[in-house]
Amino acid sequence: MKQLLLAATLIGAFTVPAFAMGPFYIMFDKDTGTCSMAQKVPSDTDKFAMMGSYRTEKDAHMAMEGMTKCK
Repeated sequence: MKQLLLAATLIGAFTVPAFAMGPFYIMFDKDTGTCSMAQKVPSDTDKFAMMGSYRTEKDAHMAMEGMTKCK
């Protein structure tokens, strides 16, 4: 019984953070000429241009470093 409880706890501990990850969006601010990252799609399409959608924050940071507009 203790082994089953321990196994269930470990499975829960490793799967819950995976569900917490959401899409990360890179947006280019046309007014300031800078890029930013958010977890929500920008609603002001006149001010922001979508640069991409990524599964993890790490992927979004790596992509933003490689974008020429974001330098």
